[in-house]
Amino acid sequence: MIERINMTMLTDFYELTMANGYFEKGYKDKIAYFDMFFRKIPDEGGFAIAAGLEQLVHCLETLSFEEEDINYLRNKGIFCEAFLDYLRNFAFQCDVWAVPEGTPVFPGEPIVTVRGPVIQSQFIETILLLLINHQSLIATKANRIVRAAEGRTIMEFGTRRAHGASSAIYGARAAYIGGCVGTACAIAERDYDIPALGTMAHSWIQMFDTEYESFKAYADLYPENCVLLVDTYNVLKSGVPNAIRVFQETRPEKMGIRIDSGDITYLSKNARKLLDEAGFEDCAIVASNSFDEYLIRDVIGQGACIDSFGVGERLITARSEPVFGGVYKMAAIERDGAIIPKIKLSENIEKITNPGFKSLYRLYDKDSKKAIADVITLADETIPDEGPLEIFDPQFVWKRKTVENFEAKKLQQQIFEKGKRVYELPAIHEIRDYCAAQIATLWDEILRFENPHEYYVDLSKALWKMKTDLIESYK
Repeated sequence: MIERINMTMLTDFYELTMANGYFEKGYKDKIAYFDMFFRKIPDEGGFAIAAGLEQLVHCLETLSFEEEDINYLRNKGIFCEAFLDYLRNFAFQCDVWAVPEGTPVFPGEPIVTVRGPVIQSQFIETILLLLINHQSLIATKANRIVRAAEGRTIMEFGTRRAHGASSAIYGARAAYIGGCVGTACAIAERDYDIPALGTMAHSWIQMFDTEYESFKAYADLYPENCVLLVDTYNVLKSGVPNAIRVFQETRPEKMGIRIDSGDITYLSKNARKLLDEAGFEDCAIVASNSFDEYLIRDVIGQGACIDSFGVGERLITARSEPVFGGVYKMAAIERDGAIIPKIKLSENIEKITNPGFKSLYRLYDKDSKKAIADVITLADETIPDEGPLEIFDPQFVWKRKTVENFEAKKLQQQIFEKGKRVYELPAIHEIRDYCAAQIATLWDEILRFENPHEYYVDLSKALWKMKTDLIESYK
C-alpha cells in the first residue's frame, strides 16, 4: 500500500534547514504547538469535508531517516554532524489531535493540532498539508457532485486523468468518503475495500465484427452485471436496439446501458422509452462524459432519465478549484511549563491567526439536532451543558452573540500521545456513513451551491480576549 512507503524526505527543504537551526541554537527540545486549518471553502461552497487522516497516521508512524537520507543531507554541506546523528536516531514524540475523517469543517478551524519538540512538530508540516489538503479537496468535490445527483449513484471514474498514481488512489478513497458508491480504480478496492466498478470501452465494441456480437459476448461472460456501452456507433438506431436484443436473448441478472457522448438528456429520454416499450423498465441507464455538479443538476432539471453517473476528470482533479488552501501555523510554545500564545498578524484580516492551545466544539440545537455554530476555545475551557454561552466573531470585535438550548460536542480527538498512536482508525465504510450522518446535521441553506448561508465559527470569550490582547501588544 502506498502509505507504507517511507515518505520522511517528502518535505520542503526549508523544514530541514529550520530543524538544523533549531538544533544548533539549542531549541531541539523546546515544545511548540501548530494548527492546520484552511481559509476558504472550495467552489465558494458552504462547507468542506476533512479527509486524509489515515494516511497521515501511517506516515507519522513510519517517520525515520535512512542512511541514504543522511548521506544526501551531509553532501549539501550545511548540516552539522550532531544534527545528522539526531536524525539517524529520530523517534516521533509529538501529541496530535484531529477531527475525524468525514467531518464537515469550516474556515479557521483547527483540523489538526500538533504539540511536541519544535524540530518534529515543524518538520511534519509538508506531509501533513499534502495529505489532508488533497483528500479534503476531493472529498468535498465528490460530495457536491453526490448531492447534485439527488439520490442517483455517483461512480468515480477519474483514474486515468488524475495527477499521478497517489492522486488516483487517494482520490478514489476521498471520493468514497464524500459519497461515491465506488471507483474505476482496481487498486483502491484491493487496498481500501472501495467497490471497483466499470463496464467496457468502445474498443471492446470495435474488436468484434458487429455491435450485437460484442454485446452478446459480454452478456455471456458477465450476466450478473451486464452494462452495455451503446454510443460507439449510434445510440438510438443501433446501440439501444442491439442491447435490447441481447437482453431478450440472455436475460442477465442485472442489466444496464451506458451513454458516454452526445446530448445526454435527449438520448437518455429516448433510450428509456425504447427500453420500457421492450419490457425492460428495470434496466438502468448510466451516463458519463465530463460531468460535474452543475452539469448533473442541469440534465436532471431537463428531465434526463439517468440512474447513475460516472464522473471522471472534474472530480478526481477538482477541476473547478483544484487547491485546498490548508495552512500550518504556530499557535504557542511552552516556556518553564507555561503555554505562551503566538500569533501571526497581517493586513489581511483573514490571515490573522488564532493563538494558543485550543479545542473545537460543535453546538447542536437540542430540538432540531441541527448544527448551529462551532466554537474554538482554549484547551482548558469547558462548554456549559445548558448555556447561555457568549461567543465572539474572530474578526470583528462588535459581533458577538449568546447561544442557548444547545448540546456541545468536542470535534477533535487525540490521535497520538508522545508519539504513540492512541486512536483506532475506522474502516472506510464507517467513515463514509459518518460523513453522510454529519452532513445531515447541516441546515439546507448551508448545502446550497450558490450563495450558501455562512456557518458561524466563533471564539470563546477567553480566546477572543487572548487574541485581541496580543494584537494590541504589537501596535
